Amino acid sequence: MLRDSRDSSRIRGRAAGGRATPQPAAPGRPVLPDPFYYLNNFRTVLSSLEARYWDLLSSEERQFITGFAELHRASCALLVRMIMRKGDCFRLSRLQYAEIGDSAAAAAALVDVGWLDDEPVLDGEQLHRLLTKAEILSYLPRARHLSTLRKSELLEVLRAQSPESQTWRAWFPHSNDRVYRARVKPLAERFRLTFFGNFRQDWTEFVLKDLGINSFERIEVHSAPFSTRAQIDAFCELAQCQRDLDDGAAPDRVHAAVPAPICDSDWLEEHRQRLLFQVALAYERRDDHWSALAVLSGCRCRGARMRRVRLLERLREWRAARELCLAAREQAESESERQQMRRVLPRLNRKLGMPGEAMPELPGVASFEILLDTLPSDRSLEIHLRDQLARQDAAHSTVHYVENRLIDSLFTLLCWKAIFAPIPGAFFHDFQYGPADLESGAFYDRRRHQFAECFAEFESTQYQETIRQRFQEKRGIQAPFVAWGLLNEKLLDLALLCFPAAHLRLWFEWMARDLVENRSGFPDLVQFWPEERRYRMVEVKGPGDRLQDNQRRFLEFCIEHDMPVAVCRVRSAAEMPVSGDVAATKNGAGSGSLCLNPCR
Repeated sequence: MLRDSRDSSRIRGRAAGGRATPQPAAPGRPVLPDPFYYLNNFRTVLSSLEARYWDLLSSEERQFITGFAELHRASCALLVRMIMRKGDCFRLSRLQYAEIGDSAAAAAALVDVGWLDDEPVLDGEQLHRLLTKAEILSYLPRARHLSTLRKSELLEVLRAQSPESQTWRAWFPHSNDRVYRARVKPLAERFRLTFFGNFRQDWTEFVLKDLGINSFERIEVHSAPFSTRAQIDAFCELAQCQRDLDDGAAPDRVHAAVPAPICDSDWLEEHRQRLLFQVALAYERRDDHWSALAVLSGCRCRGARMRRVRLLERLREWRAARELCLAAREQAESESERQQMRRVLPRLNRKLGMPGEAMPELPGVASFEILLDTLPSDRSLEIHLRDQLARQDAAHSTVHYVENRLIDSLFTLLCWKAIFAPIPGAFFHDFQYGPADLESGAFYDRRRHQFAECFAEFESTQYQETIRQRFQEKRGIQAPFVAWGLLNEKLLDLALLCFPAAHLRLWFEWMARDLVENRSGFPDLVQFWPEERRYRMVEVKGPGDRLQDNQRRFLEFCIEHDMPVAVCRVRSAAEMPVSGDVAATKNGAGSGSLCLNPCR
């Protein structure tokens, strides 16, 4: 067999990915100049795994890597095409690629080495996926009503007509087509999981990066996420459990397949704990509350204790729920949990006939009310209020709809070096938008020194220079919490002019301590008065809306530190009684009804 000279040796080091400027083949559809881009990307994964994990790989995995390097390029390319497509069975007529040429010849070599099965036995569901609706109708007995059915509805008809599994040739003896099954699909899936170290990313990451759609921060030092073969196997088992759960498998089945505690890898055990939490939620959706409680009792995932309290309430186990609340009050896992327990505990006390304090009201937040003839139907209420406030004080202020995106973006720009610090266990490959432990409880503690250096810049105007410089240098790079679509130089200048350094520092330190909970809850609108170098944040609430927990926490934090925040409550004229003047003006903190004039 002829072999491409570039494929004749084992893969060592990192294969070239061929990053190039995309060239449009058709309007709006860019392509890469090397038609074998996908093969190069797959080789990159194999070379990385070989360099990192050769001693941890199974004999099957080693044999594949060695054999793949020795196979003709066309056969390698066809196999990778099949690996990167959905499913594991493919018709030859749909495996036609210009760069590969004769797909039947390329497939023959793969059959010889045992990586393809050229006579797979197909059940009705597999056959259904391979056929078009017209082909299914041509196979079934002629019946007028069948043509009115959708293809998905024809599956049961096909199963009833031919319940036995058989080969393609048996299903269609006169067909010139044939079907292949990629036997190495599970092996390739293990390679993908081991390379990325997460359940989310797949082969498209390479293409999006090469096309310039996604770009990532370059990290010089990568960690190997796995140090033992047992860790690799446990991670693949977790991934399969997650897929089964997402596909609607019974929680009993998934729970039984969850691997044992992973004592030698914190990040893997965090994955396992999050999976257990999701299994408990699946039990809860089936109203199997006792099974959910049993899973949660051994789950250390964030939020598990609060779910236990909720379930115990539903089961009228109020005393047990109260004991959990008291434990959380003494040693809460987060401000969010402490807040929720403060709300639940008075209710439990009442159930048990015990005295207890009510949930405190939101202290001293400025509020105002806006009355609209009709609520907007063509755009969001927040955008409508933004435009109203902007028109009212257009000569002196500007109003922006930012929600959590502005402060989060400024935080990431200033703390870029801390977030992307190449500490062990943070970065595994070149396609990470942020560190692997970003949402773990140890994220801030592991980078406390780096964050302290970033926050020290608030002692001078250096923080402004750093944020502006990062905005220019890093624009477009995938990064946690940065809204590149929102940011522009004008908004950046306004924010740095009007947000006091002391307020930014307080927000950033608050966020860094708990990035899971404290990066959200910021108000919808921000109003800047550049001549006065001041601002106000406004949370917009329509009829029937109430403040969410994270919004209450943020407002309480701002009030504690004398920051200008307000809640705007929007009402429809249809709700109001027809009497008197409905827009009395009040200034300052407290609840009141205001015209569109902003609180000063």
